[in-house]
Amino acid sequence: MKILYSKYDKTKIPSLPRVVFSGRKIVVLTEKEADKAVDYLLTQKLLGFDTETRPVFKRGVTHKVALLQVSTEDTCFLFRLNRIGLCPAVVRLLETEAVKKVGLSWHDDLHALHKRGEFKEAGFIDLQDHMAELGIKDMSLAKLYANFFGERISKREQLSNWEADVLSEKQINYASTDAWACVRLYEEYLRMKRDNDYELIVVPEPEESFTSNKNGSAE
Repeated sequence: MKILYSKYDKTKIPSLPRVVFSGRKIVVLTEKEADKAVDYLLTQKLLGFDTETRPVFKRGVTHKVALLQVSTEDTCFLFRLNRIGLCPAVVRLLETEAVKKVGLSWHDDLHALHKRGEFKEAGFIDLQDHMAELGIKDMSLAKLYANFFGERISKREQLSNWEADVLSEKQINYASTDAWACVRLYEEYLRMKRDNDYELIVVPEPEESFTSNKNGSAE
């Protein structure tokens, strides 16, 4: 039975083994490449989504989403939106109801994507909703992945330049791992619910007593 914690101790994360997506990573630089990528992605049943934006270090400066990463279990496409924009193929992917699309805190990502163009999103699943259902309160991807799998996702590249002429190998690994991790987390959530195979340890708030109960019900 999998043990989960309502709050995960972040001090444990640095000592965990690091996980990196080991599948195919394909950077999409043109609208033609985007068409081919979306054609392939629409044949899948479940996709993990994430975005990256160039960080801001000056007050009053803003940037649009630079990268949209979309992953299956073994292949991740990295759409460089700062090059191709919200092209018709990407809009087609965002609007389809034929494929389940899972992300973390996707309301924020969708809001940012809307700044690049208009579309009517469909088929999206936000992991935060299901994590709250389990009784988990720590919603960052790094803490969720550590909680579920006992592995560490490095966040070192988060504040790198996502509008660089060429993405580095470290950036590509970071971005693809984040999208792929959403697929893994959602599939594991479905498995645990189906098999009734988890126990939630409720980590007390200050001055609260410690409780533990199977399947996420606090006592």
